[in-house]
Amino acid sequence: MNVLTKITRWAAGLGRVFRNELRLIVRDPGVLLFFVALPLAYPIVYTLIYNPEVVRKLPVAVVDNSCTADSRNFVRMAEASPSIEIYAYCPNMADAKELMAEGKVFGIMQIPGNYAKCIGRGEQAHVEFYADMSLLLRFRTFVSALTDLQLEIISDITGERISQAGLESLAAGGSLPVKSESNFLGDTEQGFASFVIPGIVILILQQSMILGITMLGGTSRERRRRNGGIDPKEVAGVGATATIFGKALCYTVFYFPLTIYIMRYIPEIFNLPHYGSAVDYLLFIFPMLLSTAFLGLTLNIAMRERESAFIIIVFTSVVFLFLSGLTWPRYAMNELWTWVGNCVPAVWGVEGFIRINSNAATLPEVAPAFKAMWILTAVYMLTALWTEKMLRSKA
Repeated sequence: MNVLTKITRWAAGLGRVFRNELRLIVRDPGVLLFFVALPLAYPIVYTLIYNPEVVRKLPVAVVDNSCTADSRNFVRMAEASPSIEIYAYCPNMADAKELMAEGKVFGIMQIPGNYAKCIGRGEQAHVEFYADMSLLLRFRTFVSALTDLQLEIISDITGERISQAGLESLAAGGSLPVKSESNFLGDTEQGFASFVIPGIVILILQQSMILGITMLGGTSRERRRRNGGIDPKEVAGVGATATIFGKALCYTVFYFPLTIYIMRYIPEIFNLPHYGSAVDYLLFIFPMLLSTAFLGLTLNIAMRERESAFIIIVFTSVVFLFLSGLTWPRYAMNELWTWVGNCVPAVWGVEGFIRINSNAATLPEVAPAFKAMWILTAVYMLTALWTEKMLRSKA
């Protein structure tokens, strides 16, 4: 009976903390900016920035030193690609470089004088292409278009050579014995938004929650300094464990509707990949939200003022973006950065959510990331408890 009474009192204290924290959130415009406005607006802003997802009709200058039917056919086939547009023919490389320096073209195609002669002799012909590397998205588009162009020209030339050898039956069946076809799993549009947004939205969830929690923590520290070490808006008579659990559950529950909006409706609105089960990714993301809440409560130890959240937390967004593996694969990082990334809930969240959302993975198939986030939940729960006891001891 004594144990049951303690459990009941603990649960009642947790409920009071939950209600009090919810009241503090809805009455603080600054916290609502991070908890509501940022998760609602940022996914839309980011997705609009990256739309259209692919670049088309990139202007290219041509320097045709061959001036033959074969070279002209090469240029016509290049312009037939949806990714390349022939902007100008230049008599020499100097004029083509000037166009690129002026930003009028992003690529230069130089066809050597012996291009047709090499093809006629059955030798290997070369075409040089120079690309502006200021934007890797354009460079990737050029590489993809030129690869397809190369395969098509190889097929045509091989078919002609087979026919000239008197093997028309083989030529009629197909110029190449193996057909090359690209299938982009999880990103059928080959778009940048489809690639990066599913990961960025998870980082938005983490960063906005931590910013809001630490702003609440910094505001509480300010009230403590003004009131002799006591925060009059804190719930009195509740233990440290019930306090951190009540706050963490409040933040997690508050974020669940925003999570559904970000993970379910943003991909549908912008036609991004969304192949996985909603039940799977909502169950998967729960420990990430909970571990992020405990992490935010842990970081409150460093928040001396309300503005401390901006100084300490905001700059980490770019760091977490790199650690997530979106811009550089995690397996290629050294052990130190891999270990640091393992301590960030959103890193595991990005890895698992992309697999579920873009490749229709199930919850058992992302079990390593799921387990890792529960481990982080336990670790940050202990650190959050330590932070709460430290703050109380200073009261």
